[in-house]
Amino acid sequence: MKETIISAGIDIGTTTTQILFSRFTIDDLSNGYTVPRIIITGKQILYQGDIYFTPLLDPETIDAAGIKKIIRQEYEKAGISRDEVKTGAVIITGDTARKKNAAAVLEALSGYAGDFVVATAGPDLESVLSGYGAGTNVIAERTHSVVANIDIGGGTSNISVFKNGTLLETACLDIGGRLIKIDAATNHIIYIYDKIRTLAANRMINIAEGGKVDESVLSGICRLMGSVLTDALHLTSGCSDLPFYTNSGKRLKLPEPVSGLTFSGGVAECMYHDIDTDSVYRYGDIGVLLGRELHKNEALKRVTWHIPSQTIRATVAGAGMYTTKLTGSTILYDSSRLPVKNVPVLHLDSDIQNMATEIAEKLPLYLHGTASVTVAIAFRGSRSTSFADIETLAGQIVTGTEAYIRSGHPLIVVTEEDISKALGFVLRLSLPSEYPVICIDGISTRLGDYIDIGTPVAGGQVLPVVIKTLVFNT
Repeated sequence: MKETIISAGIDIGTTTTQILFSRFTIDDLSNGYTVPRIIITGKQILYQGDIYFTPLLDPETIDAAGIKKIIRQEYEKAGISRDEVKTGAVIITGDTARKKNAAAVLEALSGYAGDFVVATAGPDLESVLSGYGAGTNVIAERTHSVVANIDIGGGTSNISVFKNGTLLETACLDIGGRLIKIDAATNHIIYIYDKIRTLAANRMINIAEGGKVDESVLSGICRLMGSVLTDALHLTSGCSDLPFYTNSGKRLKLPEPVSGLTFSGGVAECMYHDIDTDSVYRYGDIGVLLGRELHKNEALKRVTWHIPSQTIRATVAGAGMYTTKLTGSTILYDSSRLPVKNVPVLHLDSDIQNMATEIAEKLPLYLHGTASVTVAIAFRGSRSTSFADIETLAGQIVTGTEAYIRSGHPLIVVTEEDISKALGFVLRLSLPSEYPVICIDGISTRLGDYIDIGTPVAGGQVLPVVIKTLVFNT
């Protein structure tokens, strides 16, 4: 059994907007005598769209109509219809996630791009996607070492650290090429990000909006940005007091030193390739200067540089190729309630006997006065769960969600271990007739995650799932 599905990745970044389409091959690797083991066995890029400047109505407002026009054009150029796209993500990244209409635009675009192209934002996820899109996980696995990817865009630098192919940690800093904008025709500064203004005031750096650019001053600011990045990677010290971490984030806690680096994002193009331009301000920002200063940074040079599989397209490649997971095949679901998007995850930590109490205590945190939203109950489970334990689990879940069940929202249960089909059947017996139940397994979640569950694939045996943290920058 083989099946292919098309995935879309759409990245609306600080500087650029990009679209990528890929094709997943799904196959059953079981031997015919065991439970089906359906996995994604292949990923192939079908189409990489043009790179557009992200359209804005004003400095604080995304041009939603302009974004839709770009998406429509790229779908037409790729020869792919909205109905053909079965999974993927539209992700809003960097400084664009700070725009006042970011959440509304993102949610509207996810439906516009396809039934299960999900909406997501947030620096942690962007770090993960750009790392995978750059192929840093593969490099870390191949070299048996700790390798970090730094995705340097217009508004932020997202760091993801991998050891032997496994993600260790992420961080995000407000460091990017468009934190200072310049009128390329007049060489006057037209915008300075507030953290850069604070830095300039504290360090007595002479820079102001409306002033003439001084390349030596701007290069000095870029060198400081480089020092902040090397401090974040524990390659140097002395800059941890500078307020550049996004959303008041914290430094990486690395179990061992980083031995390799990859760079992605628009600024990485200036690091790996010479930019043929008569002016370093050709793009109306300090991106070229930042790339040059990072390329000269002595602390970065002491670590091995690897060539990423993607640079400027790393995040969009990650959004299109690494957001989707498949459930296990031992699942139970009501297809009339699929797909579901942006469902908050109530993750349980207690043992079976105390789950009802924990659910009852935590559930009100996800509701607004009444059970007005769909919530997913998630826990690890056990590989050796007996049928008696399944019955106890079902009873605990039904008791803890009693008020929620009266609301009529589907009961969604997510487990890591393969117990969902049996659990789902017992839950149905314990619930009102025809009550909608979606019980899936093979999915790992954390407190604060959101889950999206798509329509069935592989002959209805598995469901595509996207786990995300839907957080907008502040």
